[in-house]
Amino acid sequence: MKENTPQVVKDRSLAADVAAGDQGAFDAFFKEYFPRLFRFTLTRVDNNADLAEEIVQRTMCIVVRKMGSYRGEALLFTWLCQICRNESNAVFRERNLQIREDVPVEDHPGVQAALELAGADDGRPESAQRRDEIARFVRVTLEHLPSRYARALELKYVQGYSVKEISASLSITEKAVESTLSRARVAFKERFKSIWDIDPNFIVD
Repeated sequence: MKENTPQVVKDRSLAADVAAGDQGAFDAFFKEYFPRLFRFTLTRVDNNADLAEEIVQRTMCIVVRKMGSYRGEALLFTWLCQICRNESNAVFRERNLQIREDVPVEDHPGVQAALELAGADDGRPESAQRRDEIARFVRVTLEHLPSRYARALELKYVQGYSVKEISASLSITEKAVESTLSRARVAFKERFKSIWDIDPNFIVD
């Protein structure tokens, strides 16, 4: 059954425009999804940037040919990730390499950003176990957020940037930074709940 959420409707429109050969739509698509797929792939290839870039480039070539087949049964990024996984597997088979299925949380800066919002680990075993469980949910959720939101969270909560510093880093106004961070937290909550059907307030307040 196809979803009809605003994001899926937007995804269908973008995919249709790309499939129709709209250069502007393709440029927007590439700018948004290449970095996200790169991050998605990088943690699965032991942070080998060259290999990750090759896999994502191959994925993009496949996606352009297949874009007309996207029907919105899932989010566009979810659809892209599946194609990227298949292409990763193909590359690893060609080179007799072993792909990483279990991606350590510490390898994903976006996850660290969200985990920072959950508060520091107090050292107790049950706390560490809880954070590991949270991290698993968060990792998947962050992969479904727009790259600008993941980046804003990373700068704020991992690197400890002030609003002024984020403004300089992203080349946007301080007011825009505050708006982006606010929207990023809302988007995280909404995406988390839509995927897991769990209220994420214990992660992001």
